[in-house]
Amino acid sequence: MSNDIDPALFRETLGHYPTGVAVVTAVPADGNPTGMVVGTFSSVSLDPPLIAFFPTASSKTWAQLRTADSFCINVLASDQEALCRQLARSGPSKFDGVNWRPGPLGSPILEDAVSWIECTFEDIRETGDHYIVLGRVHDLAVQRSTLPLLFFQGGYGRFSPRSLIAAPDPELIQAAQIAETIRSQVERVSSEFGVNCGVLAKVGWDSVQVLISNQGRHPDPYALGHRQPLIPPFGAVFMADADESVVDEWLGRTPDDSESRRQLNEAFLSKVQGLGYSYLAAKPEVIEAHEAVLTEFEASDRLPRQERVVKQATLELADNFCPDLVAGERYDLANVVVPLPTGPGAPAMALRLTGLPPHTSTEQIEAWVQSLQQIAALARQ
Repeated sequence: MSNDIDPALFRETLGHYPTGVAVVTAVPADGNPTGMVVGTFSSVSLDPPLIAFFPTASSKTWAQLRTADSFCINVLASDQEALCRQLARSGPSKFDGVNWRPGPLGSPILEDAVSWIECTFEDIRETGDHYIVLGRVHDLAVQRSTLPLLFFQGGYGRFSPRSLIAAPDPELIQAAQIAETIRSQVERVSSEFGVNCGVLAKVGWDSVQVLISNQGRHPDPYALGHRQPLIPPFGAVFMADADESVVDEWLGRTPDDSESRRQLNEAFLSKVQGLGYSYLAAKPEVIEAHEAVLTEFEASDRLPRQERVVKQATLELADNFCPDLVAGERYDLANVVVPLPTGPGAPAMALRLTGLPPHTSTEQIEAWVQSLQQIAALARQ
């Protein structure tokens, strides 16, 4: 039978509907615990108590799961994205290192899941390229009352409940307070060189502009409070002294997950650590195109689909970060960024120059870097 619906349009349209994220776990006939991530879990009936989920017919994990006597639906919490990605992998080792305990029927209950629902198979029906699996509920509980993990437009996130008073981000407040202590030095550098000088802070996986002095040829294109996703190689200055686990997560945020790209980003990070600063050398039209993508991203409510566009645009800039500078040559730089040391418990921060004049000598670039490093040295005291 012919299908007149475009598969891409089908996924795109339904992708605008957010779903919860659950892991179906079981101990199949081979005795080894396993699980599969589903976004299709739903309640069916209260009397009798029935639930459903819809695995892909070709899923090898589903083929294992259906040999079990029982299974458990684990509703993931918003801070369990890493676990979700691990269990979404294929292969026999994806359950390695997963913390769980057996439910009343023996099915794995995942540690720190929001809730769990243990079932036996009531009915299994093949429909199209999926199965409809009905489960009869035998036991269930809320394990941790917290926000669940959501899936929307190919990305994971969380629900932001409304509040009468918006809760301020402690990291952002702390970063703004630190920036205020060096405001006069930031304004002095901006005035002395006729450039824009700003202070950035790593808040979550965004770089947030917390202070700006606009005295460059062109105002900084990003307003106070602007957020830019930290996607390699962007954000390397924040990783200079970061823990290995943080660096590893940063490296994993690139849309190109090839080993060769990872090695390039690791080499770039090592270069930034050696130099003590980073810079972006690209033609104005290239930078303007990237700025337009970021502006559209902010205007889109930071939707996952648009974030993927930002990731791709940042990847396309990768070769323009920190090219070797040759004495006597001149360069068009979009920015110069120097780490700003902060104390324990404070967010990673940096100083950034933008609005830089074209055809700049290496001597001038060195002078900019030295001025920023002097501010950083004062902040360290």
